[in-house]
Amino acid sequence: MSNKIPLSFLDLAPVPTGKTIADGIAQTVEMAQQAEKVGLNRYWMAEHHNMAGIASAATSVLLSHIGSQTDRIRIGSGGIMLPNHAPLVVAEQFGTLQALYGDRIDLGLGRAPGTDGATFQALRREMHDAERFPQDVQELLYLLGDDTDNSPVQAFPGAKSNVPIWILGSSLFGATLAAHLGLPYVFASHFAPQMLSHAITAYREQFQPSVYLDKPYVMLAANLLLADDDATANYHFTSTQQSFVRLRRNERGQMPKPIEDMNTLWSPAEKMMVDSALSVSFIGSVETVQPKLAEFIAEYEPDELIVTANVYDQAARLHSLALVPQLNLFTLQSEAALA
Repeated sequence: MSNKIPLSFLDLAPVPTGKTIADGIAQTVEMAQQAEKVGLNRYWMAEHHNMAGIASAATSVLLSHIGSQTDRIRIGSGGIMLPNHAPLVVAEQFGTLQALYGDRIDLGLGRAPGTDGATFQALRREMHDAERFPQDVQELLYLLGDDTDNSPVQAFPGAKSNVPIWILGSSLFGATLAAHLGLPYVFASHFAPQMLSHAITAYREQFQPSVYLDKPYVMLAANLLLADDDATANYHFTSTQQSFVRLRRNERGQMPKPIEDMNTLWSPAEKMMVDSALSVSFIGSVETVQPKLAEFIAEYEPDELIVTANVYDQAARLHSLALVPQLNLFTLQSEAALA
């Protein structure tokens, strides 16, 4: 493995408290442009529904907007929750994106619905649709491939686009599926790290070379928030911590403002839950984060890292990306210094 690996960014298009969805989308564009300026490899968006603090529900639509406001960075889904959609519709959407933006498009697929049961039903789906995930992935590979000329149903756009498909997961299921299909694999260690080691080991050991990939390719997800000092970074990260507490309590709301002391908010049980879910987090100054992140990369040897910074303060998110080149851990497309 080389000393440096590519770095990408995963965004949920957060809508901060007191802001509109239009504000959240505008801030997302700023983040994508900053990621491109720094030299990151990909800018991915995640599909979530029925969440007031997340503006990326119509993922392919927002990706097209991001594509129109950037020039080089790869854009894609991290991911499209495939049980919510007919594979043909996804093929048409991402085939359209490929027609618009060429080979910049990635299609990451997840098996979870990305929402609650009532919303899943409102999407006109049924919970057992997730059981069809392996078949749906293979149907998508077919629809986006070169061999549908004689098929009675084809994706226009989509056919022959060969948009790269990635499997997302946080368990052995996705790892095994990605391995058997010979597809790249992304592990959701930024919020569900418990099976990290087992999943990537299973993926690498069971990988079968394919027309898509000749050897395993693992991308790991992490929370990354850099600041000029540790206290500032930890303060802004309380937005993320509060969001997880709200999820546990089934409370709705936009992205919360940071607070000085999380102990005034969470119970010991909630703190334990959040600390476990967010254990793959690198929060602090460059000097604090660099050795910890280097150790993580050395231990798991990812081929690429994708990071997220889902916090309230937009200036803090932009500044975090601006500090990334100082880590000296990543292969960046541009080493330009940023203000």
